[in-house]
Amino acid sequence: MGMNENVSKPLDRLAAELAGDMGDVNALIRERMASRHAPRIPEVTAHLVEAGGKRLRPLLVLAAARLCGYAGDKHLLLAAAVEFIHTATLLHDDVVDESQQRRGRPTANLLWDNKSSVLVGDYLFARSFQLMADTGSMQVMRILANASATIAEGEVLQLTAAQDITTTEDIYIQIVRGKTAALFSAATESGSVVAGADDTVRQALFEYGDALGIAFQIVDDLLDYGGSTATIGKNIGDDFRERKLTLPVIKAIAAADADERAFWERCIGQGKQDAGDLDRALTILKARGALDAARTDAIAWAERAKSALAAAPAHELRKELSDLADYVVSRIS
Repeated sequence: MGMNENVSKPLDRLAAELAGDMGDVNALIRERMASRHAPRIPEVTAHLVEAGGKRLRPLLVLAAARLCGYAGDKHLLLAAAVEFIHTATLLHDDVVDESQQRRGRPTANLLWDNKSSVLVGDYLFARSFQLMADTGSMQVMRILANASATIAEGEVLQLTAAQDITTTEDIYIQIVRGKTAALFSAATESGSVVAGADDTVRQALFEYGDALGIAFQIVDDLLDYGGSTATIGKNIGDDFRERKLTLPVIKAIAAADADERAFWERCIGQGKQDAGDLDRALTILKARGALDAARTDAIAWAERAKSALAAAPAHELRKELSDLADYVVSRIS
């Protein structure tokens, strides 16, 4: 599995179309991540923010607002707020997961320490709420505040369920809806709200972001077992080593014989991993068709995202957002 460069253009086109607004958002991010009293805050934040991420979530805010005909500037505040929430969750996640690489670079907790990562993440959450307040919209604040709570809830659910091999696909989707899709759907919904879109359009863009986020996370989970370090920005097999019970493994366990089930219980449930276990896990995943089945699910969620756009306004960006759903799953072609 890996990136299909022939279909990577939708994201590039979306970024090019929104380059002016994104430039303003980036300037706002740099301004708001500053601190007069604690220089470590911009140091840690810049390490992650300037690491070359695609800025997908703020782009979704900008695209949704423009799709709905918005001509103001409050969507810039929302886009920056969404990026700060995302960055804060990454800082916290890397501490929880004891990760050493993010976007192809050493993690902040490795370069500094866990305390710095957690506290800077807290600072960014606070900054995000200041940005939300600056929009003057209680509805927008409610959407992003609810998303922040859902993200935290999803992370805690993952903490308690991810190493339990009885975890079902339904629980997995619940976790993914929290840890990933909540911010996607909040981005697209809040962009429509700031533009004054009606409830039908707002719901359509919420459903698009939700389905896109789920497809995105399934693809990320698949790439951990078959991508490249350059593509995913972390080490291959990290999810296995961190005992994360992702969709491919859940599907393999559901089809496992007694010997395979004992293997998963030892490696994921108990955390007793030996040299060669990752290779065996890959062999089982392929033999049980778990990777192909998870890929089929990701494509289905991407199709659901595209279908949701039927209720969105007719605009050239609607096609770009539809193509973006195809791009997300193209990473596993």
